Amino acid sequence: MVRQTFTMINPTGFHVRPIKTFVQTALSFPCKVNVINKGKQVNGKSSLSMLTLGIAANEEVTLEIDGEQEEEALEALGKLLTQIHE
Repeated sequence: MVRQTFTMINPTGFHVRPIKTFVQTALSFPCKVNVINKGKQVNGKSSLSMLTLGIAANEEVTLEIDGEQEEEALEALGKLLTQIHE
């Protein structure tokens, strides 16, 4: 299992469009993806679950990934959390 914390830098937070991209990317990996924000943990492969986190700008988000290709998944998903989205 790998675990890393990232800071959401997008000024509008993590809204529907970037969540869709995040979930699609997470689904492309065969490992388990958990996303933790403000003490709440959800399945990173579920758009609805991700929306319930309400991730805002400058908040810390922890990815906890377990299974096959976990390192690759951590790198790809971490990049999505730390970039500006339209």
